Amino acid sequence: MRREGATLILTLNRPEAKNALSLAMLVGLYDGWVEADEDDGIRSIVLTGAGGSFCAGMDLKALAGKGMEGERHRDRLKADPDLHWKAMLRHHRPRKPVIAAVEGYCVAGGTEILQGTDIRVAGESATFGLFEVKRGLFPIGGSTVRLPRQIPRTHALEMLLTGRPYSAAEAASVGLIGHVVPDGTALQKALVIAEQINACGPLAVEAVKASVYETAEMTEADGLAAELKRGWPVFDTADAKEGSRAFAEKRAPVFRRA
Repeated sequence: MRREGATLILTLNRPEAKNALSLAMLVGLYDGWVEADEDDGIRSIVLTGAGGSFCAGMDLKALAGKGMEGERHRDRLKADPDLHWKAMLRHHRPRKPVIAAVEGYCVAGGTEILQGTDIRVAGESATFGLFEVKRGLFPIGGSTVRLPRQIPRTHALEMLLTGRPYSAAEAASVGLIGHVVPDGTALQKALVIAEQINACGPLAVEAVKASVYETAEMTEADGLAAELKRGWPVFDTADAKEGSRAFAEKRAPVFRRA
């Protein structure tokens, strides 16, 4: 974890294993989401990987967590049996926007974590896919539920049922990612987007994100009612008044989460 201004950057850092997830990484990821939720100085999160890969899924051997360090992490999991699902964004949604910066492999569990992020950038040589069925396994990180809600069902089912790899260009064409950039520049692009978000009113940003997810499966009428309930209070905040003053005075606003 490291901070760059108001952005928390979480880097999956086992490049020798293409950042396949270990128990220590899952605990670290969860701690990162919690830190972002609890620290009002953090306005956005970027999730990326070290060494030219994003995440190649689960490392079953590393998940065994041998040794003293592994024992400590197993204690964390024992204390919260849901921790690994929260880490993978299956059972937790951070209130701050999460931007994925993908290079190289983003497959299996990597593609599952990706679906828990809000904005997605990938290097042109990145590879995506849910390979579980090819190994007789099930993508239990949420993909059979989330993927058909994020991309057209025909493409979701093809990805889920064939277990084949997808290029960044194809992933963008079906709507899984939003930006394809030259290799090695995904993090740079993600940080540019994060800075654009950070310049906006944080209370407004968080309310907008919450409304999008909260209303996703509602009828239009119920969704519009929920949007009013979520959105109207934002207009009464000091941040909203500051935004109006700054616009009238032709200056950059200074938001204080009030």
